[in-house]
Amino acid sequence: MAFIAGGQFVMGSDRHYPEEAPTQRVAVDGFWIDVGPVTNRQFAAFVEATGHVTNAELSADPADYPGALPEMLQPASLVFDPPRHRVTDHSNITQWWQYRPGADWRHPQGPGSSIEGLDDHPVVHVAYADAEAYAAWAGKSLPTEAEWEYAARGGLEGSEFAWGDELMPEGRAMANFWQGHFPNENLLLDGYARTSPVGAFPPNGFGLSDMIGNVWEWTQDYFTARRPVNAERPCCAVRNPLGAEREQSFDPALPGITIPRKVLKGGSHLCAPNYCRRYRPAARHAQPTDTSTSHVGFRCVIRG
Repeated sequence: MAFIAGGQFVMGSDRHYPEEAPTQRVAVDGFWIDVGPVTNRQFAAFVEATGHVTNAELSADPADYPGALPEMLQPASLVFDPPRHRVTDHSNITQWWQYRPGADWRHPQGPGSSIEGLDDHPVVHVAYADAEAYAAWAGKSLPTEAEWEYAARGGLEGSEFAWGDELMPEGRAMANFWQGHFPNENLLLDGYARTSPVGAFPPNGFGLSDMIGNVWEWTQDYFTARRPVNAERPCCAVRNPLGAEREQSFDPALPGITIPRKVLKGGSHLCAPNYCRRYRPAARHAQPTDTSTSHVGFRCVIRG
C-alpha cells in the first residue's frame, strides 16, 4: 500500500459526461491505498482462507428480479464478446456483452477458460459484495469516490489524465485502454486485448498502478446521474464526501428493480476514444451492486 497525505482538489469535470458534473472543491483526510488492484493471486488466497463464493457463482433470487426468464437466474456473469458485424449504433450494449453461464473469477471467459498464467492480472467478475467481503477479510475498506479520484490524479491538479493532458504522449500508451474503433477494431497499441498484469504501465505521481484503464474499480459511493454537491456552502471544500443516498441510486429505467448502484472509477481496457472516454480520474460510471463483468475489479484502502 501507499500512503496518500490528505489534501484538497477539484473533483469531477464540467467538460465531459454529464454525470461528472458539477465540479466541486473537496478535501480528503490521509489514507493508505493498495498500489494496484487486487489480483487473481490475492483473491484466490482470500477464497482459500474463507470459502467465499462469489455472486457470479450463485443462482439469483427470483424475488429480486420480477419477470426474469429462468435462464437469466442461473450462475453467470457478463463477458465482453467482440461482435462479428460492424457496429454503427453504440446504444445497444448487448451487441458486445454476453450474459454467460459459468463465467466467474476462475473462468473469466466462461466454461473452458481459466486464470492460469493470470495470477498477476486484476481479479474480475466480482460484484460489490465480493469486493466488500475481501476488504473486510484483509482488514481494509473500499475507497470512497473522492479518495479514489484524489489518489488517481497523482498530485496533478486539473489534468485531463492521470499523467497529464495528452492521451498518448509521443505515441506511448500510458494505460490499458482500447485503441481503435470500439468494438470492432482493436489496434492493440498497448499490447493487450483484455486485462494486463498489474504494474505493466507507468505508475502515477503517487506511485499507484492501473488507476486508469485495465479494469473499472468499485467505490463505496452510491451513484446518481449528477454528483451531489454542498448546496449550503458551495464556496467551501466538502470534507470526505460520501455521495448519494441508497434510494437515489436505483436505475430510473428499471422501476421494478430496486438494486442499488455504486460508482465505478477509472475506466477499463474497453474504453476507447470513440466510445466511453472514461480513462480519466474524473470519469465515473454506474454499476448495479449485483452485477459482475469481465472488466470490473477493485482495490482497498485503510483510513486513519
